[in-house]
Amino acid sequence: MKIYTKTGDKGTTSLIGGTRLSKAHIRIDAYGTVDELNSYIGLLGDQPVNSARKEVLKEIQDRLFTVGSHLASEPEQSKKILPDLVENDIKLLENEMDHIDRIVPPLRAFVLPGGHASVSFGHVARTVCRRAERAVIELRQGEEVEEIVIRYLNRLSDYLFMLCRMMSHELQIEEVVWKPRINK
Repeated sequence: MKIYTKTGDKGTTSLIGGTRLSKAHIRIDAYGTVDELNSYIGLLGDQPVNSARKEVLKEIQDRLFTVGSHLASEPEQSKKILPDLVENDIKLLENEMDHIDRIVPPLRAFVLPGGHASVSFGHVARTVCRRAERAVIELRQGEEVEEIVIRYLNRLSDYLFMLCRMMSHELQIEEVVWKPRINK
């Protein structure tokens, strides 16, 4: 089977189920952004500081493939043939955040992205996750989207923020605190 089909040359693509949509459709944007996020999660998993979290990050990638498959399907298809996203997937993220929260110092100010390349990659992943969440919410305004997809993306962006804090802690990098300029 060849990787190229030429069926998208006119700016459309097929959903699972056969419906063709413009590649500019919000559904395509939503699952494309989830795919982009998945690539950044892979990059985070490749960072040496995350070697102990590689399996958690791989699990997240797997769940993002599940999210992408739901978004790439006609709504009636997602109930029939696709892998499940379940409450325990969200609980995993919450448990990981609770673990990190017990280790890192309390947050007392807004933190600017940066301080180390690995941390910066994490912040890029976090912001892409927020963009994916916004795209899915926009899609839901006109089409059916499972509530758990939005909840998972919301929790994942929180986890990515906490992961950045943990990486800074483990790398012994001082978090870059935002110091607002106030002219008086």
